[in-house]
Amino acid sequence: MRFRHKAAAALAGLALPLAGMVGLASPAQAATSATATYTKASDWGSGFEGRWTVKNTGTTTISSWTVEWDFPSGTSVTSGWDADFSSAGTHWTAKNKSWNGTLAPGASVTFGFNGTGSGSPTGCKLNGGSCDGTSVPGDAAPSAPGTPTASDITDTSVKLTWSAATDDKGIKNYDVLRGGTKVATVTGTTYTDTGLTAGTDYSYSVQARDTADQTGPASGSVAVRTTGGGTGPGPQPGAKVNLGYFTEWGVYGRNYHVKNLVTSGSASKITHINYAFGNVKNGQCTVDDTYAAYDKAYTADQSVSGVADTWDQPLRGNFNQLRQLKAKYPHIKVLYSFGGWTYSGGFGQAAQNAAAFAKSCKAVVEDPRWADVFDGIDIDWEYPNACGLTCDTSGPAAFKNLSQALRAEFGPNYLITAAITADASSGGKIDAADYGGAAQYLDWYNVMTYDYFGAWDKTGPTAPHSPLTSYSGIPKAGFNSADAIAKLKAKGVPASKLLLGIGFYGRGWTGVTQSAPGGTATGAAPGTYEAGIEDYKVLKSSCPATGTVGGTAYAHCGSNWWSYDTPATIAGKMTWAKNQGLGGAFFWEFSGDTSNGELVSAISNGLK
Repeated sequence: MRFRHKAAAALAGLALPLAGMVGLASPAQAATSATATYTKASDWGSGFEGRWTVKNTGTTTISSWTVEWDFPSGTSVTSGWDADFSSAGTHWTAKNKSWNGTLAPGASVTFGFNGTGSGSPTGCKLNGGSCDGTSVPGDAAPSAPGTPTASDITDTSVKLTWSAATDDKGIKNYDVLRGGTKVATVTGTTYTDTGLTAGTDYSYSVQARDTADQTGPASGSVAVRTTGGGTGPGPQPGAKVNLGYFTEWGVYGRNYHVKNLVTSGSASKITHINYAFGNVKNGQCTVDDTYAAYDKAYTADQSVSGVADTWDQPLRGNFNQLRQLKAKYPHIKVLYSFGGWTYSGGFGQAAQNAAAFAKSCKAVVEDPRWADVFDGIDIDWEYPNACGLTCDTSGPAAFKNLSQALRAEFGPNYLITAAITADASSGGKIDAADYGGAAQYLDWYNVMTYDYFGAWDKTGPTAPHSPLTSYSGIPKAGFNSADAIAKLKAKGVPASKLLLGIGFYGRGWTGVTQSAPGGTATGAAPGTYEAGIEDYKVLKSSCPATGTVGGTAYAHCGSNWWSYDTPATIAGKMTWAKNQGLGGAFFWEFSGDTSNGELVSAISNGLK
């Protein structure tokens, strides 16, 4: 499972060819100043790479730097590195990272970005002064204040207290941010926020402003839940889990955003979201596409809150939208999922030092910019001690050891889950790792009961990719949901820790003349993004179901043959899951559903 998604995500990538360097300016030097110089390092027609170099030409150390410039309409930054970028219309700002802001006399630092358009920067400012060294840059921006602490929490208010920021010229005031949006400006280091909703989750951070009106970086965030109130919209406590995967790269070609969970009605029916995927590099967890995750700006109409992102807010992108979603639907819990089909190759190295891996994952989840967004972590290792995109030879104990290290690091108050194989064949992938032993450390397993059969077998036989039960003529024994669940139970996994997997897509062949399963084919049926696979929202109209087998649906239209779940077959699967005592269900992934959340509703209704 887990489609090869990087083709879409590469829209925000940085790996681009370099051409000749073209200088834009040769600034004059000043004895007590600094300069910012721009060069266009590469231009490939549809985009370019730009670089800024900041040099301290004075005699005293610079503790931080901010470069500002204007681009003409149609030219913009798409991604960058070694600086924090933001924009307000055509005005762009780049601020130093925590590790490259200090420049001794004579020292310099270079940061860069990829952009679109053909324009060049104008109106450059460095720390509020001229970029050519003819005027002394303004005083350094203030430091980040301490992360606020919350006290005196009531149904409608909370008191916040934080340690002061520092600045060479003095602090003027502080902006208090709720969910990334400014709600107050105060001169002291305390603030009481009022008019809140009972039983609701909020997130607060603060940033300082100095006497030159420069704002510094935001503090870490503190999560607050007001007292009282009911359970809010959505499933009630003790309800079955209804979890959906939200893909990081879906904001590109699929144009699917967090707000779609609201407009489709799905947000009120789900219980959990797995945000997919974080990467596993050098044995550690890491954010994959940083632009989509926390930098992409949303307009008011695109945003869950209905408020546009600003250039200077501390968090944007999917993470901020998820924060807003949780404020609107407090029952939803969000887990950060690492791995998947594409990134599972990194788990082998991670398993060699499971404690270090777990520590790195917690550092990502608890990053102060978004610590209130995530309620846990999901490990999607495809597959421990078996083959997926690559083959793993970590041994049968590696998955259990990794799960134990995660629980030891995260403690009892975080959710820790794993997406696992549903291959119940004799000697198959379930037998390759100690899933029974690992279950004691995990809250549940997302059992990937789909992708059993597909057009990777080009000539067939045609078979449903997500059969609930076996049937006469099934191509391989043990390749069905019931056998997978039974095998995991036999290995000691409690039924309540097993979620049944549903695919919001179909798999199909072409060159098929037989309507019933078991026919021959000539290859993969055409799909919108990839041959052999198509979203339910497309198939329900383009190739309606013509029959059912093994508890799921299939469709024969023209020379194409598809299998996929419908609301009716999902209802049957949910009844089966409840009768088995399972903890609920999960699905891959939101964007395959209809605009009114037809399949999410079927799962929700079926689990009641």
